[in-house]
Amino acid sequence: MHFDARKDIRRIVIIILCAFIMSLNIKTFVRTGDLFPGGATGLTILIQQVAAIYFHVHLPYTLINVLLNAFPIYIGFRYIGKKFTLFSCLMIVLSSVLTDLIPAHVLTQDILLISIFGGMINGFVISMCLMADATTGGTDFIGIYLSDKKGMDAFNLVLALNAVILCTAGLLFGWDKALYSIIFQYASTQVLHGLYKRYQKGTLFIVTNLPREVCAAISTVSHHGATILEGEGSHDHCERNVVYSVVSSQESHKVIKAVKAVDPAAFVNMVKTQEVAGRFYYAPKD
Repeated sequence: MHFDARKDIRRIVIIILCAFIMSLNIKTFVRTGDLFPGGATGLTILIQQVAAIYFHVHLPYTLINVLLNAFPIYIGFRYIGKKFTLFSCLMIVLSSVLTDLIPAHVLTQDILLISIFGGMINGFVISMCLMADATTGGTDFIGIYLSDKKGMDAFNLVLALNAVILCTAGLLFGWDKALYSIIFQYASTQVLHGLYKRYQKGTLFIVTNLPREVCAAISTVSHHGATILEGEGSHDHCERNVVYSVVSSQESHKVIKAVKAVDPAAFVNMVKTQEVAGRFYYAPKD
């Protein structure tokens, strides 16, 4: 593991802040609305509700959440990155303990407002953790593993798990809470997609007279390859080269900046990419 004191301190500060916001969100919006977020958090709350209502046992949030994250943490240590997993463990433990310690507080009783704003806060926290090279745990570990190591789209797996949680909650506690939880998860997902772009991809079409230099710049910045295509300019009817490459949306601005530094006259068009089949480079987690 490589240690960078300044970077690690920054990550720790972000994780502490995220843990506090997440636990506060659970004790205000989630608990007030009796909602069930996705992943390990939603499953933890579901188990707590079942134990309290049907068995009259009040289980601590920390105990359940840490146990549910045991296997995903193993996946993180084994396949993703030890340092990444250690920081994620800090997030999991700290947010769990704070959820047990922070008293419940009601900001509003409007269930729709709770679902929307609670989901937005949840998505913001998850995004901040991921950008700090950590995770809130649960299905995030599995999703990263399948995306990075297997080249699979983990969305369907995560969606299936969340569907099981919501169906169980609907059967046990009423479908209105389950349906409002869908709004919560949708708002969270939209914020996450807007802020965290590591697994979103864009296709670059670059018209340039310096194709090999542009390809080298793309490789240096993003470690992605490129293909040089031959074309003809329709206005001057002269030969033009088009560089084709697919990069992560997260690094697209750096790539375009590097391309323009090599060839200020280059014409760059970036198109959102829905799916890529084949090898695609992701920077490894530490």
